[in-house]
Amino acid sequence: MSDYQKAIEKRRTFAIISHPDAGKTTLTEKLLLYGGAILSAGSVKGKKTNKHAVSDWMEIEKQRGISVTSSVMQFQYEGCCINILDTPGHQDFSEDTYRTLMAADSAVMVIDASKGVETQTKKLFKVCLLRHIPVFTFINKMDRAARDPFELLEHIESELGIATYAMNWPIGSGKDFKGVYERDYKRVLAFQGGDHGQREVDSVNGDLNDLKIRNLLGDDFHAQLCEEIELLDGASTEFDQNAVSCGALSPVFFGSALTNFGVEPFLEHFLKMTTSPLPRNSSAGEISPFDEAFTAFIFKIQANMNKAHRDRIAFMRIVSGHFEKGMEVYHMQGGRKIKLAQPQQFMADNREIVEEAYAGDVIGVFDPGIFSIGDTLCNTSKPISFDPIPTFAPEHFARIQQIDTMKRKQFIKGITQIAQEGAIQVFQELNLGMEEIIVGGVGVLQFDVLKQRLKSEYNVDIKLDILPYQCVRWIENEGLDPNLLNLTSDSKRVKDLKGRNLIIFANNWGIKWAAEQNKELILAEVGTIK
Repeated sequence: MSDYQKAIEKRRTFAIISHPDAGKTTLTEKLLLYGGAILSAGSVKGKKTNKHAVSDWMEIEKQRGISVTSSVMQFQYEGCCINILDTPGHQDFSEDTYRTLMAADSAVMVIDASKGVETQTKKLFKVCLLRHIPVFTFINKMDRAARDPFELLEHIESELGIATYAMNWPIGSGKDFKGVYERDYKRVLAFQGGDHGQREVDSVNGDLNDLKIRNLLGDDFHAQLCEEIELLDGASTEFDQNAVSCGALSPVFFGSALTNFGVEPFLEHFLKMTTSPLPRNSSAGEISPFDEAFTAFIFKIQANMNKAHRDRIAFMRIVSGHFEKGMEVYHMQGGRKIKLAQPQQFMADNREIVEEAYAGDVIGVFDPGIFSIGDTLCNTSKPISFDPIPTFAPEHFARIQQIDTMKRKQFIKGITQIAQEGAIQVFQELNLGMEEIIVGGVGVLQFDVLKQRLKSEYNVDIKLDILPYQCVRWIENEGLDPNLLNLTSDSKRVKDLKGRNLIIFANNWGIKWAAEQNKELILAEVGTIK
């Protein structure tokens, strides 16, 4: 195997997904801690006296203690080069997570041991299922009150429709949490609370009948563990790596991210079971990560990540080839060659220049305003384009206008840039252009972020009026004049920033009316970013 192939083989690129407050960002911090990427983990909850989580860098994230945008971080661990894509857990920012999952080769699903599978977890899991990527489960907060572990496994299987295999097994929970039994190594990892994981955990190797394990756990917990392991071995699904690799079987780990307990054993198992970079579909067929021609796609754009830079960064997932700083590539959608002079990698808002990168890596490149989400970059003999990234229909709408009319230029610039990032969707009423601006979002919290970002990044205050619309549909018919359509009086004809025609409806009845009254009309619920 060549050095080029070895470099790709050692890469792992995965996203961490969960419902809010399940501990996703805390787990991310602890993985970075073990990888030596940070010296101490920050607190996720926003208190002035505390550090903030490394992956939460926006002001609103620090204030509210939530993640509202995906973060990209890289570190080395035991010979592997790991790219973590930390995603927003809050459902109002789910579209950012959907796009980020397009760049991942596997996913780590964090579940609260007391709550089980929650609403947002289901939505994100469906995206993983559609792509058939491996999903690993970390059941968190075992040092607090938790549901029965057998019940949790059954709950995951019934809610998500995926088989599970417990890699380790918890011994008690809450104040009686003693640790976990690792089934493959046949050893007990003993939990020590109160020190937030600063000390090494004790590990005791040996058969369950060994006296040292009995003495460590006490008779009652030892007897319960023996009974549960016997039941687990007899009734559970057998471990099948092929089923894991195609997303049909989820390995399950129990632990506590806050105290670091079980995080490093999880990381070690995960790196052995997860895949190196996967191929991607394109207009020229499947592109292998080992192809020597460089190919990549843009899945995220973020402006003003750092007040010291005030620039715009496009994040690209390298699909194949070896990237070198300063290389010239073809921008498929722009139809021209461009030079990528200052490629960067990030630890939240900290950045460093990248000299080289390989398939599987995620890097940021300066965007002067030419990139869009879903764009393809390549230096192949014939230009290619990767499968488009879906954009989802907003469910909430608002009319916005700047309060100070003298700041019209900054207002338009801010709205346009934030929309190009995919943070919101912007619509213009037909024949009014940018005089009438309507914004759409999956959740209303996106409007709060928009308002705060316009104020902090562009020094623009806005007035925001919520509109009584519930859904939007893209008009698929090219050349069809929307003004000639027969629609209900409460429907609104609009364009997006790419000039595509859409209709905003007050309710589903309006959609049904439009379809019945305009037989030639073809409406789409999901658009594609081309």
